[in-house]
Amino acid sequence: MAIGSVIAGLLMSTQAGVAPEVGYDELVANRNEAAIEVLEESAIESDDPARLINLGIAYARAGREDDARAMFRAAARSETGLRLEVAGGDWVDSRDLARRALRMLEQGEFAPASRVTMR
Repeated sequence: MAIGSVIAGLLMSTQAGVAPEVGYDELVANRNEAAIEVLEESAIESDDPARLINLGIAYARAGREDDARAMFRAAARSETGLRLEVAGGDWVDSRDLARRALRMLEQGEFAPASRVTMR
């Protein structure tokens, strides 16, 4: 699976029919600093798994790997397991999604394009 489609698959849009502000539009547009601002100022609970995962994605893309790791780990350990809709339309358990995002981070899959070497 291509890195681009994997990343897009991690961007949550809604949960259980609720449409909270989880920085989805900003992340899809690769506006990571804007996503961070939206998510840090969001009225969503600070421990909401969708918020944690999307904030982790934005941090990772912005090169803030330690912050991203903390967000993904918090979502993976959360007592609140939610079914989240990912950009591809599938519904995934938030804890599974957080663990997947953490593996991606550890493998460098969120690195900015300028840091990726192509041949």
